[in-house]
Amino acid sequence: MRVAGLLLAAGAGRRMGGPKALVELDGEPLVTRALRALRGARIAPRLVVLGADADRARDVVAAADPEAAVVVAADWADGMGASLRAGLGAVTASSDTVDAVLVLLVDTPGIGPEALARVAAAATREGLARGSYDGRPGHPVLLGADHLAGVAAAAHDDVGARGYLAGRTDIRPVEVGDVATRDDVDTPADLARVRVTDREG
Repeated sequence: MRVAGLLLAAGAGRRMGGPKALVELDGEPLVTRALRALRGARIAPRLVVLGADADRARDVVAAADPEAAVVVAADWADGMGASLRAGLGAVTASSDTVDAVLVLLVDTPGIGPEALARVAAAATREGLARGSYDGRPGHPVLLGADHLAGVAAAAHDDVGARGYLAGRTDIRPVEVGDVATRDDVDTPADLARVRVTDREG
């Protein structure tokens, strides 16, 4: 199974005070950290969707992972749905055939290579899977190729894959709570808590 990694990193991070892709955790931009996790999980190809401050973020991506492809979502300000549509559109337009897409959010720095690899291992063209934390669903989300068009059609505003996945009973949970944390980083206070957790861990 060939699994593409799709990193959503387009948001302006208004509550954070700047684009989350460029926010630093322990001196490392979140987009760099996420790409390092995808590489460590041997996920390829890797695509990054940018939007806010895209030129500066593109330079950071190029330095962090020269093999990663950058997609700029022109309508990124409309919300996560626009970013997801742009990313899935780039995947399906590519000459590279993939069996599934692993979607990772740039503001989930507690998800590392082991968690990503576990979820990716569940890939099938017709299947859906997602990370589970003591039974609670979270990220990353794995979309089999047969679902990409449906997910893109359902994505809107700040609703990414959630609308397509809601109410489905065929989503395979993959427990990753022993190697990852599900919390996202939306504010400076969230970031401070992550730093504390990293130091304590």
